[in-house]
Amino acid sequence: MIWDALQLSILVVSITTVIVGIIGLAFAYLLAKKDFFGKEFLDALLTMPLVLPPTVTGYYLIILLGRRGIFGSFIYDLTGWTFAFTWQGAVVAAVIVSLPLMIKTSRAGLESIGSDVETASYTLGKSKFETFFRITLPLAKRGVIAGLVLSFARALGEFGATLMIAGNIPGKTQTMPLAIYEAVSTGDGHTAQILALMLTCISIGAVYFANKMSGTRIL
Repeated sequence: MIWDALQLSILVVSITTVIVGIIGLAFAYLLAKKDFFGKEFLDALLTMPLVLPPTVTGYYLIILLGRRGIFGSFIYDLTGWTFAFTWQGAVVAAVIVSLPLMIKTSRAGLESIGSDVETASYTLGKSKFETFFRITLPLAKRGVIAGLVLSFARALGEFGATLMIAGNIPGKTQTMPLAIYEAVSTGDGHTAQILALMLTCISIGAVYFANKMSGTRIL
């Protein structure tokens, strides 16, 4: 039970962190550097999973991606596969709930960079692509790393939305937080203590690593 939950959590969190890093940074750049109609609405929409109860977020995921969901029914009719009660569903839940942290933190880092620095790069003949990867991103490194670590930690501890869309199936969709819940529910305090301690150590290690890499304190 412990090792199955640990392995699944590592798989889910690793994939989630990569997806959140790419998508979150793209949205953060869009919100930080571009002005467009509906910008604040998009920001509010992306922030919703941060303030909604996780079970509500999970309910919306069922409505959208469940076997009879808006998009889920189309996927099921086309492929015979569904996100519901799969580890991929756990990844989707973790991505949705941790994405706002990546966006908010990275956006703050990007907005702290003055436009004059990027303008100077443009005048030297550098493209927007080169400027982003050689100037903007390195200067915003601390915010981006902080966002990745916070997203990692949030995904690692995700419970409510995962339970709603992926269920709690040992060896298949049971992540470490779900395993702790089951252990406590069945009176297996020893297993719950081990899992809780492992989660605590991993989270502390992640934050410590980020502090060392970024040169700033996240917690």
